[in-house]
Amino acid sequence: MAKFDNPEDIKVIVATDCGSTTTKAILIEFVNGEYRLMERGEAPTTVEAPFEDVTMGVLNAVAELEELSGRKLLDEKGRFISPANGKDGTDVYISTSSAGGGLQMMVAGVVRSMTAESAERAALGAGAIVMDVIASNDKRLPHQQIERIRHLRPDMILLSGGIDGGTTTHVVELAELIAAADPRPRLGSSYQLPIIFAGNKDAVPLVNETLESKVDLKTVDNLRPVLERENLAPAREEIHELFMEHVMAQAPGYKKLMSWADAPIMPTPGAVGLIIQTIADQYGIEAVGVDIGGATTDVFSVFRPGGEAVFNRTVSANLGMSYSISNVFAEATLPMVMRWVPFLMDERDLRNRVKNKMIRPTTIPQSLEELVFEQAIAKEALRLAFVQHKNFATVLKGVQQQRTIADAFEQSSSGSTIVNMMTLDMLIGSGGVLSHAPRRQQSALMMIDAFLPEGITRLAVDSIFMMPQLGVLTEVQPKAATEVFEKDCLIHLGTCIAPKGVSKKGGPVMKYSIELPTGTVSGTLEHLEMKLLPLGVQENGLPMTAKATFEPERNFDVGGGPGNKVEKEIHGGVVGIILDGRGRPFDLSTISETERVKYLTTWMTEMNIYDIEKMKALTGN
Repeated sequence: MAKFDNPEDIKVIVATDCGSTTTKAILIEFVNGEYRLMERGEAPTTVEAPFEDVTMGVLNAVAELEELSGRKLLDEKGRFISPANGKDGTDVYISTSSAGGGLQMMVAGVVRSMTAESAERAALGAGAIVMDVIASNDKRLPHQQIERIRHLRPDMILLSGGIDGGTTTHVVELAELIAAADPRPRLGSSYQLPIIFAGNKDAVPLVNETLESKVDLKTVDNLRPVLERENLAPAREEIHELFMEHVMAQAPGYKKLMSWADAPIMPTPGAVGLIIQTIADQYGIEAVGVDIGGATTDVFSVFRPGGEAVFNRTVSANLGMSYSISNVFAEATLPMVMRWVPFLMDERDLRNRVKNKMIRPTTIPQSLEELVFEQAIAKEALRLAFVQHKNFATVLKGVQQQRTIADAFEQSSSGSTIVNMMTLDMLIGSGGVLSHAPRRQQSALMMIDAFLPEGITRLAVDSIFMMPQLGVLTEVQPKAATEVFEKDCLIHLGTCIAPKGVSKKGGPVMKYSIELPTGTVSGTLEHLEMKLLPLGVQENGLPMTAKATFEPERNFDVGGGPGNKVEKEIHGGVVGIILDGRGRPFDLSTISETERVKYLTTWMTEMNIYDIEKMKALTGN
């Protein structure tokens, strides 16, 4: 296929995402001075028997693009026509993949909370599922660690440990442990397991001596060259290279797919992380993205604790909406799920519904009652995944920080989370339960209840889950990726304004004044009140904006400090402006069941979450 030195020459793009069950294809064209999504096609993934050739699913999905667009993309031999010429062909073809279970890794480091955690961050950022973390101080005996490495059969191992110039003993012991395990790769018995060493440079000769004859060893720069700094990029790049060279090459049909693609094939989660990083960098914002699936929930974030953007990704492998729904129910507990259900339900009935979902994981809700219950579980799955993410997205542990008297009174320490909901600019949701909710207001409320944003936060969902393809597109044509992301991928829901603080006596939370296109709306938001104000989207799909002034009460904060007035331009969306006076932290546990149902019904009615008449029938109101 044609290669372009100048991204501006790229006018037609085909991108695919080979998932574990479905292969999705999108066609992007440069029309009227901007890149837009033209068509989308999908077909079953064909990596398993009887086909055992991933390219067949790709060709089937691309054939659907041809049919829908009228553009001929493949020649008689089933190869891409390139470069584009009139109504035929494409300039670029790119792909991501999580077929065959995606990229599965183990990481090893000397200290669990320091170098091992840095290694885990590097692997997760590259799009891997981290199966286990081996550390010198993880309380397992050497024979147990060896047995674990043998049993898991990862695609590759990332080994780290020690700062440059420090002691080499512990990291060499870890290398000896791996050598003793003599691990076999998950795919393909004919090649050696790839291992990346990203530790103390003084230990390189000893690690080579220990492992070189048993594995395919690659050495990159240290993840923690000094205690105060992480250097994750070289390890992440090597993970991508080895993913292409080893893991993808072993899967049926991938060599052919790799020969078609104009950029390296990327693990799907790595590509999603890349688009979120690109958008955060381009607009200079802090963002959180979540992808909730049937078995796992991925959370991505970009925060700027010291002015410099820090990216984190976590995988909650036991939190999902179909295969893992029982784990969510067990981990969240019944009362936590029930607090989001606006009617009284029998505990036995609830448990039976969870069991039914376990038996038939791919079913979708058929009644309002089922929908309410499923969305209540989704809120808890998202909340738990975000708790895990906050615990992982921390400032570097082990670093001695200079602390002032003021710091001593704060509940923060070395290793505290960098996730700051007050400075968060945008929350992006993806995955079936969010992207395909019957009403967009439901998606907005699920994200608000699960993440509890503070201050002023924009909300959006990925319309048809094309973030992976756009992520890999940032490597080829960043302008196309961001334009399509903004105009075709994201559905802008609106903005949530949630004053931080609690009121023990009730009463007003803040005064507001918003200059809407229909005229200025002003009023007072009361404690435990929610209001929805209309501010939609323009014809091009981008949100309308409005000037707003918020004056919180003295113990509430909307971003300017307790009691301080904030003037800001806010963005609308298909839902609008949501004023949330429930307080932060938000807690329903102290009120009675009857009161809880009353409040939930009031909020859901105000936001038009469900069919009001049906809701009344369920609640008995």
